[in-house]
Amino acid sequence: MATDEELLLAWRAGDSQAAGALFERHFEGLYRFFRNKAPAACDDLVQATFLGCFESKVRFRAECSFRTFLFAIARNQLLTWLSKCKTGPGVAFPEDSPAEDCPSPSSALQQRREQRLILAALRRLPLDAQILLELFYWENLTGPELAEIIEVPEGTVRTRLRKARQLLEREIRVLGRDGAVVKSTLTNLDGWAASIRVVRDASS
Repeated sequence: MATDEELLLAWRAGDSQAAGALFERHFEGLYRFFRNKAPAACDDLVQATFLGCFESKVRFRAECSFRTFLFAIARNQLLTWLSKCKTGPGVAFPEDSPAEDCPSPSSALQQRREQRLILAALRRLPLDAQILLELFYWENLTGPELAEIIEVPEGTVRTRLRKARQLLEREIRVLGRDGAVVKSTLTNLDGWAASIRVVRDASS
């Protein structure tokens, strides 16, 4: 099987099948990235990300993985789209949370109570905190990869990741009405958070 880099080289040479293979390979991850933050525009944002990848492909020098390169473009597309959607004064990105723009997770998926609680808590976080946690838990990206996407030093991204997890725990405690569910969620937070990917993939 061709690597992403090999497909990208073929795409640069004009191979449309290579472009299609890259799209098919990374579509689910991109769709998952946008779905919890901008569900109404998910398809458009996925297409815009691949278009941005096409327009930027010559600048990709394999200094990071193609997947990291793609999610960096996806993050920029999301920030651009959200900034255009905001009409009120005093909006500051990326601290804003997109919670009010998204439907209730329980309306989209029938999940375990712990999973629904984590999704609801994620949607209340500042945008960059949500992005970090989702990429970490659902896409298994490493510290260096996250640093490339967020455009900060690796040490900074690890600090932000730790703080984002603390914020997630706080929101879980705020939202949780059933003490047993809150305890179960927090006891195995990493496991429950990672398990959401499987459920969301199955619902695609």
